Amino acid sequence: MPEPHTAAEPGADPVRTVRTVLTGLALGESPRWHDGRLWLCDWGAQELITVGSDGRADVAATVPSFPFCIDWLPEPDGRLLVVAGGDRHLLRREADGTLAPYADLRPLSDRPWNEVAVDGRGNAYVNGIGFDLMGGEAPAPGLLALVTPDGSVRRVADDLAFPNGMAVTPDGSTLIVAESYASRLTAFTIAPDGGLTDRRIWAEVAGSAPDGICLDAEGAVWFADVPGRCCVRVREGGEVLRRIELDRGCFSCALGGPDGRTLFLTAARWPPPQGTRTGRLLAVEVDVPGHLH
Repeated sequence: MPEPHTAAEPGADPVRTVRTVLTGLALGESPRWHDGRLWLCDWGAQELITVGSDGRADVAATVPSFPFCIDWLPEPDGRLLVVAGGDRHLLRREADGTLAPYADLRPLSDRPWNEVAVDGRGNAYVNGIGFDLMGGEAPAPGLLALVTPDGSVRRVADDLAFPNGMAVTPDGSTLIVAESYASRLTAFTIAPDGGLTDRRIWAEVAGSAPDGICLDAEGAVWFADVPGRCCVRVREGGEVLRRIELDRGCFSCALGGPDGRTLFLTAARWPPPQGTRTGRLLAVEVDVPGHLH
């Protein structure tokens, strides 16, 4: 078992222990707490993994795509959506576990697609980074697409600097997007038709490359940072509230657990050493819970 990491927090708060939940991941991403379990995407292994409260990990599906990310449609539908980024499609997981086509993203961009966030009306927001990172292409502006419940697809934002993690506020009014190459979190107001308006900087995070994000009950954002090897809690306007230091790149984060106060982190060495699996699922207890679903 690896030695525990520690989370140094500002002020008089005690040091928290970061515990290891899983080891041996190739590259864990897109964690989500749903229905009493932690779900995560192992991009390198092309596996969708669930982890129960007892720590047992199971493979829920094989997704032959790099990258791939997940979120759920709201009830009463409740089915899982999967961005098969390398294939440029949004898929839906059916009751029998199969993955069926939900939307074709290729007409908007033939470059890999990345994250997905679903609002309470069933609108799915999917971002594309605009270039093939793993293929060695030069950076190019990214975009945001909207997939409505009737399956229609349209572009709703452009000129994003490597759009990454996304989150919709609980009231469904705002979409927050991490722009990794601009060191900022950007917000949009969600219009009644699902379109995005009032683009604005939610927080400047100079010196950071925000990756996966999650919101807590106080409206603060946790963001993962791969080159910074940390996870940071920030409020709107940019004030840093906490910083959890790790010994490897932090790719994404999610709040969950029985009371919503467990911050799950996916972390790995980057660039990955050839022939090794350095990915881990980590967890640390925090004071402010997330919004359980």
